[in-house]
Amino acid sequence: MSVSALVVKVPAADGLVGDLRDRFDATARLGVPAHITVLFPFMPPDEITSGVLEQTQTALNAVPSFSFSLASVGRFPTTAYLSPTPQDPFVALTTVLTKCFPKFQPYASAHADVVPHLTVAHGDAVNAQAVAMELERRLGESTPILARCGSIALLENSSGRWRELHTFALPIASQHD
Repeated sequence: MSVSALVVKVPAADGLVGDLRDRFDATARLGVPAHITVLFPFMPPDEITSGVLEQTQTALNAVPSFSFSLASVGRFPTTAYLSPTPQDPFVALTTVLTKCFPKFQPYASAHADVVPHLTVAHGDAVNAQAVAMELERRLGESTPILARCGSIALLENSSGRWRELHTFALPIASQHD
């Protein structure tokens, strides 16, 4: 079944994690860029109308653009990831979208809390632990990844590979972020 996702693309992470994602995250091989998920699953691509795009943009207008860094490693049982700082703006993006589209809850309500993260390895606990250790080493040898969230990408997989369907701009933040 085709599905869509709303994500923050993080091309700045590719240099540090691209090779690891290619080896240990199957979605990378299906065209999913390095990203932090805002809302997945979202609606089937064939249900996304201009009205849905307008509603989505209106909801996202509540959260201004922001800067963030990726400087720490996190783990779920079978996943290694980079954790963004700050996390609150990512949670705010998810919150405004789930209020606008209550039928679509993060990860189909499989988890109690929203934990923003950039997945690097997924599917196997042993690999996830090894990748987490490698990420710690790499982060120790480099500066933190600095990025800016100025837009949200709507991705869809109706062809079997993921592709970008639409981009939503976030409002420009004040000088104080």
